[in-house]
Amino acid sequence: MSVVSAVALAPSQSSKTDNNRRSALFHPNVWGDYFLSYASNFEETEYRIEHQKLKEEVRQMLLAVSDKPIITKLDLIDSVQRSGVHYHFEREIDEMLQQMKTIDSNCCDQDKHDSLYSISLRFRLLRQHGYRISCDMFEKFKDGQGNFKESLTCDVRGMLSLYEATHLRIHGEDILEEALAFTTTHLHSMAATSPSPLSEQISHALRQPLHKNLPRLEAKRYVSSYQEDSLHNEVLLRFAKLDFNILQQQHRKELRDITWWWKDLDVSSKLSFARDRITECYFWVLGVYFEPEYFLGRKILTKVMAMTSILDDIYDVHGTIEELELLTEAIEIWDISATKHLPKYLKVFYEALLDVFNEIKENMLDEGKLYRIDYAKEGVKNLARAYWIEAKWFHHKYVPTMEEYMPVGLGTSTYSLLSTTSFVGMGDNVTKDVFDWILSYPKMITAASVICRLTDDIVSHEFEQKRGHVASSVECYMKQHDTTRQQAVDEFYRQVSEAWKDINEECLNPTSLPMPLLMRIINLARVIDVAYKDGDGYTFSEVLLKDSVTSLLIDPMPL
Repeated sequence: MSVVSAVALAPSQSSKTDNNRRSALFHPNVWGDYFLSYASNFEETEYRIEHQKLKEEVRQMLLAVSDKPIITKLDLIDSVQRSGVHYHFEREIDEMLQQMKTIDSNCCDQDKHDSLYSISLRFRLLRQHGYRISCDMFEKFKDGQGNFKESLTCDVRGMLSLYEATHLRIHGEDILEEALAFTTTHLHSMAATSPSPLSEQISHALRQPLHKNLPRLEAKRYVSSYQEDSLHNEVLLRFAKLDFNILQQQHRKELRDITWWWKDLDVSSKLSFARDRITECYFWVLGVYFEPEYFLGRKILTKVMAMTSILDDIYDVHGTIEELELLTEAIEIWDISATKHLPKYLKVFYEALLDVFNEIKENMLDEGKLYRIDYAKEGVKNLARAYWIEAKWFHHKYVPTMEEYMPVGLGTSTYSLLSTTSFVGMGDNVTKDVFDWILSYPKMITAASVICRLTDDIVSHEFEQKRGHVASSVECYMKQHDTTRQQAVDEFYRQVSEAWKDINEECLNPTSLPMPLLMRIINLARVIDVAYKDGDGYTFSEVLLKDSVTSLLIDPMPL
């Protein structure tokens, strides 16, 4: 069913403003009441029974390849991961990769005759799972002049595999920098000359590298491509489709409940200046964790993100400087008594914010993890403080230096708050030390925030400056360094690339936190890469994010 036929568009928001306020004229909710209802005939007993049966068959497949050639194991692991069902088999996959790493350590010449494809795939899979595998293995693909051999360009599969591997690089790995430039240049040519569906696969990889894509979007795309491969495994294919559809139904139910909560807030009427984006918030959070056991985390994080989105629009768009000072003070107080000083629209927001955190408090009380709520509250207070600084900069028409802007801008990226909140609804492996780690602004959190802040500023600063907005990093950099916009953008893309290397390095063993926790931060960075690829996909979701939302939350996989 197409979105156009399935979704009733909501009426336009009013564009009326008084003389003291700005207006961004955000487009209304794309989805109307579509997700308020839930109806499905998919979750019938036979599908659940078949799903469990196929799950065990895939598990046996993973166990059965233990004595097979390494490339057979690698291909199976890669297919299981890319089809989105790896979370069922983490122990089996970890054991297989551990065996490969042991072999790699004991047999330094074992890849002497391996192909570009297999070596690149092994490198990528081991890096994805935290192994500090050396990139020196790629030296064999260089010629006497130190360049990658031109003969490699005849191996499209190998070039794609190497290209994907380069996105796991860390600082100082010059050979992978060279490999990225080499493969990117040639793959662009190959995309234009290769037959379908290979050309589409190349184009997709160039646009959205696997390492920076959202796992659910990759699963949807990969399964569609995988079934066209004559060598596909029918058991894995069927299992991946059933698993995606079963999860999609769970996600739809969760979104229905969250949408009812949002509708009760009546944001489109009571806070009509704000972006009405609850579906997009849930999509964002689905990028952070899709696994069924994280249903509480998704509910908590979506509601907090929705409230911070309104908070952003209050500070950036609607609030007067006097109102923003009152709101900042009220958030510091964090008590219902503070509403007596607030204008009506801020009372609506403030009461809703406290209600959300009271609900989280009840959840944590039941779980015996009440201390977590204090960390999330502090995250909101830090965010409001950063917004208040930016509001004063705008009010005084002050353009800060980059050294002044970035500490504040990293705060207003919201990624420290979202990282903290993403852990609140997770399991027992999240301890108080984990939250203290986030508040220390470690390299991992800083890197994700840099990716968010700079990517956001690059794609949205022109629109924001037209409506009236605090100077973004682009304006700050241009003024401080007397550069053109393009020079600033180029520098920021370089810094984003460096931040990804920080993330990759922080995910190599031994890690500061267990990988299931670090994965939430990686996924937050991935959401930005996906949603802001062609512009501010959150703000302009009717154009830039609608197809992705449809793919994950409306269209099932054909069985």
